[in-house]
Amino acid sequence: MKPAHGHPDTQETPAAVPARVARSSASIRTLAALGLGAFLYFAHAVVIPVVLAVLFALILTTPVEALHRLKVPRGVTALALLLAVVGLLSGAIDLLSAPAQKWWNSAPQTLRTIERKLQPVSKLVNQLELITTRAGQMGPSAPATNPQRAPAAQPSETNVAAEVFATTRTALVSTLTTTILALFLLAGGPPMLARLTAAMAKNLEASHVLTVIDAVRSEVSRYYASIALINLGLGTATFIVTMLLGMPNPLLWGAIAAVLNFIPYVGSATTLLLLIIVAFVSFDSVGRVLAVAASYLILTTLEGQLVQPWVVGRRLELNPIIVFLALWFGGWFWGIAGIVVAVPGLVALKVIAEHSSNGEALSQFLSPNDTGAMKKLTARAGDSIKKMQRAVRH
Repeated sequence: MKPAHGHPDTQETPAAVPARVARSSASIRTLAALGLGAFLYFAHAVVIPVVLAVLFALILTTPVEALHRLKVPRGVTALALLLAVVGLLSGAIDLLSAPAQKWWNSAPQTLRTIERKLQPVSKLVNQLELITTRAGQMGPSAPATNPQRAPAAQPSETNVAAEVFATTRTALVSTLTTTILALFLLAGGPPMLARLTAAMAKNLEASHVLTVIDAVRSEVSRYYASIALINLGLGTATFIVTMLLGMPNPLLWGAIAAVLNFIPYVGSATTLLLLIIVAFVSFDSVGRVLAVAASYLILTTLEGQLVQPWVVGRRLELNPIIVFLALWFGGWFWGIAGIVVAVPGLVALKVIAEHSSNGEALSQFLSPNDTGAMKKLTARAGDSIKKMQRAVRH
């Protein structure tokens, strides 16, 4: 006997309900991720100081906690550390401002020197362009027209001054916000995190969250302390090498090498390009230019292939492609601040994945390709594809 209401062919089977719920939850997660991304992008003026404060708190948390175990209050240590950092930055800027200003003032003369030395290459390029133009004029072509363009409006001095004032004010407010928030985070320490997680999660979940946060604090702080020492050594070696090779202002290039090396791959490439340009302008011999480039390449190769793996360890190494994409996306999304937080964000994400029950795949994905874990992940992906193909056939 058929039921009076409903159609059996349109009713959902019990197996179809979980699939529909999974699709719905996936859609909700996607919309939430898009909403969060839009918020972070459009509210960057508010979010960036908070993110930078968290990053600085993670980097400086190890000495604060070490001195706290010696009965030194966290607030006193945090304030002393921040004042020391500000003092060191001010001293470095004051020390390097004179040679940097000298090179900035000599930029027009430098460009003329580059133009003079590249004159043979320029003549060859002009001859090639002339041959290409004559070859194009051999065929029929429409008469070229030269439309008159309206002269571009020049910004007034008042608008420029207002823009500079607004930019300076925003930078000062962001710096002050970052410093104060980092001070509060360092002074609060683990007890503040414990209160926050206890109020937002259950006891077991709060304990796990605290364990993960403590691991992230420890690993990120240790990672950047190691990287800072490595970059200091690289900057010192660059200073010595450039001084021995007769480069002008070797202290400036050592400082640039140390600072830019915090940005993986892109920073060292930028330093190499700057050294080649300066050597090309300063020396008439091609051999000396090549000596400068080769010396810096040897230093960065030793730092990247021997020193950094030995000091930092293989466990926190990241996939170079993922690092490059993170730097590119961070620069597009948040500018310089995005480049600064890209690598520590990846390190923190890898630490979180290593302490998660379902994070093995993500941890292996962020690891370099030559590791055994990545090979295992690739083999699993191949097995999954083969199973899907067999299921489709049957």
